[in-house]
Amino acid sequence: MIDVLAAPYDSEIELLCHVPGIDRRSAVTVLSEIGIDMSQFGSSKRLCCWGGLTPGNNESAGKKKSVKITRAGVYLKPMLVQIAHAAVKDQKNPYYGIKYEQISKRRGKKRAIIAIARMILTAIYHMLSTGEVWNPCDLHQVDMPLELREKELQKSIRRAAKLLVAQGIVDIDAIKLPLADTA
Repeated sequence: MIDVLAAPYDSEIELLCHVPGIDRRSAVTVLSEIGIDMSQFGSSKRLCCWGGLTPGNNESAGKKKSVKITRAGVYLKPMLVQIAHAAVKDQKNPYYGIKYEQISKRRGKKRAIIAIARMILTAIYHMLSTGEVWNPCDLHQVDMPLELREKELQKSIRRAAKLLVAQGIVDIDAIKLPLADTA
């Protein structure tokens, strides 16, 4: 019965199955919860908030009282946590496994799984918005603000220019970027 109801959404289901940890059943569950129209959320951050994967901000007089995740997403959140566990253990594509190890060293295993689940939901949002297949190479730049993206670009250009000068390929007078503030 579920396969008959999900038949009109086969292209979106196949698109989501490219993400590590997502199989057909979990893709159907995620799509049944969030739908295929991402314009209703506005941004991936709003989708993550709606799905219950954002930390709360309970602060008063400079004291942080609670940063637990919200109670929303009763059906979506457990499915995304299961997907995150599967993605972390995926041997073919270690992208989320590496991210998990980096985060769990600093924040702990449970917070790392929630962070991976949020990354996966952000990837799902952008995949359904653009129709592109999952590509881990540019996931860190997807939600980057424009001014931060421009700053990162300038830093990369300065680094490349410094490397070219160090290798003797380019003369320092030929470069018009200030190399003094490179770190």
